[in-house]
Amino acid sequence: MAAKQRQIDKGDRTPVASNRRARYDYDILDTYEAGIALQGSEVKSLRSAKAQLKDSYAYVSGGEAWLKGVHIAPYSHSSGFGAHEAERERKLLLHRSEIDELRRRIETDHLTLVPLSVYFRDGRAKVELGLARGRKRHDKRHAIAERDLRRDVDRAVSARRVRY
Repeated sequence: MAAKQRQIDKGDRTPVASNRRARYDYDILDTYEAGIALQGSEVKSLRSAKAQLKDSYAYVSGGEAWLKGVHIAPYSHSSGFGAHEAERERKLLLHRSEIDELRRRIETDHLTLVPLSVYFRDGRAKVELGLARGRKRHDKRHAIAERDLRRDVDRAVSARRVRY
C-alpha cells in the first residue's frame, strides 16, 4: 500500500503573524507544517494577533522540535494565574519521521529551521517552518533584481490585457 502524502491546504488559513524578513535573508528549500503546544492565554493572545516572529528560529533537541524567540504578548485579561511568559520556548508537534528528517538535513546540509508564519487551521494553531540556507549579500541583491523584473513583467502583461 502506498504511503499517504499529507497535502497542506493553503485555503483555510487565518494568518496571525508572518516572518517576511526570513524569505529575504534565506533561500527556503522546503516547508513543513507543525502544531504548537500552547497555554490557554497564549491561544487567546494569538487569536487577537499579538505575536511576532522576528529573530525566531526552531531547533531539534533530544528527539523533539522546539520553537525559540517567538514573542506572544500576554493576554490583556489574564493576570497572575493563567498568564504566560512572552518569549518561552514552545514545543512543536511533528511526526517522529518528520523530526528525524529535519534533524538529519540540518546536521548534514548545515541548514536552518526558520518559522515563516503562524496561523490557525481548523481551529488549531500551526506554524509553517522553512528549511533554509542563508543568503549572502550578493544573493540578496540578485533576489531583489529578480523580484523587480517579475513585477515589471506582471505590470506589462496586465497593461496589455487592459488594452484589449
